[in-house]
Amino acid sequence: MQYIHAAAAELAPHLTGYTVVATKSTVPIGTGEAVESIIKRENPFADVDVVSMPEFLREGFAIHDFFNPDRIVIGTDSERARKVLKELYKDFANKTRILFVGRRSSEAIKYASNAFLAMKIHYINEMADFCEKAHADIAEVALGMGMDSRIGNKFLNPGPGYGGSCFPKDTMAMAYMGRKAGVNLSLIENTIEKNAERKKQMAHRILEAVQDMKNPKIALLGLAFKGGTDDCRESPAMEILDALLTAQKGLLSKKAQITVYDPKAMDNAKKMLGNKVSYAADAYEACDGADIVAILTEWPEFKVLDLDRIKSLMKTPKILDLRNLLSKDKAAELGFDYACIGFCAD
Repeated sequence: MQYIHAAAAELAPHLTGYTVVATKSTVPIGTGEAVESIIKRENPFADVDVVSMPEFLREGFAIHDFFNPDRIVIGTDSERARKVLKELYKDFANKTRILFVGRRSSEAIKYASNAFLAMKIHYINEMADFCEKAHADIAEVALGMGMDSRIGNKFLNPGPGYGGSCFPKDTMAMAYMGRKAGVNLSLIENTIEKNAERKKQMAHRILEAVQDMKNPKIALLGLAFKGGTDDCRESPAMEILDALLTAQKGLLSKKAQITVYDPKAMDNAKKMLGNKVSYAADAYEACDGADIVAILTEWPEFKVLDLDRIKSLMKTPKILDLRNLLSKDKAAELGFDYACIGFCAD
């Protein structure tokens, strides 16, 4: 919060005439009052309304989402501010829903939204684990669930858990605010805990697949937390990789060679990993001589990999598809030992 407070203090002396100051960042409930107080302290004559305007831009699609928002939320109790912002967003009035709410409600909406989506991801991952034991297909289950308009079909793709720059910090912030307010947000608390465990479970699946091999080579496809970005912050792939590197010192007695590839995140990954792993120029180079290939990020190009070529390059034809991108039937037809998330366990 020091950056928000510093920005408010820096801005205050320059305010002349009536001004609307909008906070776009995802900030704790009550920040609007704090910003307003700082501005008034630094400039007692400022005629200002501080409003909350949370952004709902997806990383990798920010420009598209800005011009095509699914909703615009504006938090203010000031009629003057409402008039200014109605004018500002008049060109969007026929394109999307513009919701005016109280400032604290607006600040809460972004946290509540992100926490709910994180819980939805956690839920479908738990259902995937159940389907593996109950001999059901999570893809079919998710399809049937998503047809219910009350549930919707988004965020029902099972995988190695959520990550990135928003969901982890926002769920932790929401849980903290709940504890501070004396409210037990048990669903969010459980989601945070189980999501962390899931990365370790996924690493364990990779280790199990090579436990009887001598000096196995592991190829990891995907390092960014999701396709369409080079962001490795809180990436499930990076956390799985960290668990594998840790395991080499303990659980995995025979050191494994790990080769990684990501279409966009290689530079950021190298800054974080250094020489702990080998880096490939493309997916096929990563698979060359590998005993197992694990797909960790849902890049579209991984969905159309040439499996015939992959098999010819690998030492042992094993694929662990943690994003359910490939065709299970196609992989089996080519002779791969193929496993993914949420399908019937043998």
